[in-house]
Amino acid sequence: MNRCTLEGRLSGAPEERTLPSGDCLVTFRVVVPRDGESRVDTIDCQVDTAALRRRLLRMEDGTTLHVEGRLQRRFFRSAQGPASRYEVRVDTVQRMPVAR
Repeated sequence: MNRCTLEGRLSGAPEERTLPSGDCLVTFRVVVPRDGESRVDTIDCQVDTAALRRRLLRMEDGTTLHVEGRLQRRFFRSAQGPASRYEVRVDTVQRMPVAR
């Protein structure tokens, strides 16, 4: 089953894009700490449902998030030729409480 869950902080402001097909989506990155290490991973995410797009566009850089979705590999052409990237296709996203 292709399900992933991420808990981390929003890196930068989410960006809204309109595709050539006319569909809108929001892309963002989540910085996730590795267990037991001081290193982190930055995970690309994308949202295409209207309600989640609106919610994400109101979130600020550094917001702690709980994200659930599906991992997918996207193929595209870049200036260097064919390329691919893994990203999470988000189904749900929630703000996490701020630790005090």
